[in-house]
Amino acid sequence: MSGNRSLCTTFTFVAFSSLEELQPVLFVVFLTIYLFTVGGNLLIICLIGATPSLHTPMYFFLVNVSFLELCYITSVGPQMLVHLLVETKTISVRGCAAQMYVFTILGLTECCLLAAMAYDRFVAICHPLHYTLLMGPPVCLKLAAASWTTGVVLESAQTTWVFTLPFCGTGEIQHFLCDIMPVVKLACVDTSHNEIVLFAVSALFVMSPCLLTLCSYARVLLTILGIPSAAGRRKASSTCSSHVLVVSLFYGTALFACLQPKAAHSPQTDKAAALMYTVVTPALNPVIYTLRNQDVKEAFQRLTRRSPFRQMA
Repeated sequence: MSGNRSLCTTFTFVAFSSLEELQPVLFVVFLTIYLFTVGGNLLIICLIGATPSLHTPMYFFLVNVSFLELCYITSVGPQMLVHLLVETKTISVRGCAAQMYVFTILGLTECCLLAAMAYDRFVAICHPLHYTLLMGPPVCLKLAAASWTTGVVLESAQTTWVFTLPFCGTGEIQHFLCDIMPVVKLACVDTSHNEIVLFAVSALFVMSPCLLTLCSYARVLLTILGIPSAAGRRKASSTCSSHVLVVSLFYGTALFACLQPKAAHSPQTDKAAALMYTVVTPALNPVIYTLRNQDVKEAFQRLTRRSPFRQMA
């Protein structure tokens, strides 16, 4: 580095700079989505916890995903809401690092949890007689622990590498959060070789759970097609339709964000993809799991019928 360059101690987000007049409207929209997402995921966690019939492997993983989505949007949402109201949208380097740690760890952990949920559906539909043996509580705990451990270990190492780089210049991030590529672009040194490694690692550890999920559902589809009765096919497919929708939303945006070549990256595409997997997908998950899942709908109806407020009315 040349001697007249000073290192950054703060970063400035400029994602919404060109939308000053719309920022109050965006604040109301994102606040509504944030409160709906938090409330929806809390409802799912409480509903499953209060309903013994939902204490099964599939809903154990769903509780993990709902808790993760709750943390995911909270790692980004409150700061984004504040920045929509203030003129100076800054964050310290340490604060940026903390956000990136949480954000990336939760992202990779969700990839692994979705693969575990797909494996659960594979065992339930393709090997129903061995389901209780293959998906007992110890197995579920190990799969969940492995998912969280993979996310923490790999993304902690990746984020630590990012913040060993020296940052200088204006410190302006063309984003509304501390995502990896926009922050790496602020480094004062040549990071081209490191970006290749970063791309390879992201591709490997995003694609591996994705391929496991696709393989599981390919076997599930073949098994469902082999069921002779139409009622049996509908019943089998209904148990995994919600998860397929969630997987499609999550992996669609995650693969778009992670596997773009460097030349294709632009602030607009990065922000659009980030909005999808940090705001839109966590908000849609509670809707998908409650409206398209008969077990959850029935549990919710039973819970509302037992509500003391309803009995008083």
